[in-house]
Amino acid sequence: MRPDRKNTSLLIAALLISGLLAFGCNQTVQPASAGESQSTAGDASMDYEAKAKEELTPEQYNVCFLKGTEPPGSGEYDKHFEPGAYHCVVCDQQLFESETKYDSGSGWPAFYDSVDSDAVATEDDYSLGMHRIEVMCANCGSHLGHVFPDGPEPTGQRYCINSLALVFKPAAPSDKEPDTAAEADPADQD
Repeated sequence: MRPDRKNTSLLIAALLISGLLAFGCNQTVQPASAGESQSTAGDASMDYEAKAKEELTPEQYNVCFLKGTEPPGSGEYDKHFEPGAYHCVVCDQQLFESETKYDSGSGWPAFYDSVDSDAVATEDDYSLGMHRIEVMCANCGSHLGHVFPDGPEPTGQRYCINSLALVFKPAAPSDKEPDTAAEADPADQD
């Protein structure tokens, strides 16, 4: 039986779109410790998921709980480089600092390290026919993105994170600005 040309074209288009969505976060990597489960997230995720379904946008829910991916270059924080911290959109746990953020050219926010080793959890991900390391919030279990071993020094890691899974909190203003009233010369006052 001869394949239907229209169905073949649709299949090819679907495969191409899937490949484009995974572009930038599609490299095969090995876990940091072979054979060792690194995930500490998940148990709390059931508590957060019900609340998040009501509070998050459909796009945020798709990324955080259905493990979706925002299109490359579409995220609010891809080209964002203000001083501050990036928190989980679901539970507000601090995950990354702006000092570790860099432009990887992948189309997603990239960090070379998390704020500390307990902030994120990782787990093997075999979806899309490849092996990757998924990154999740260690507190609530929400999906953040993936980590790859092609980042800059000092860690060599690239945490490829969806903007939809993050909330940015600017750094507090510096307390080093002088108090002009306190520095006024008392002789100048009447």
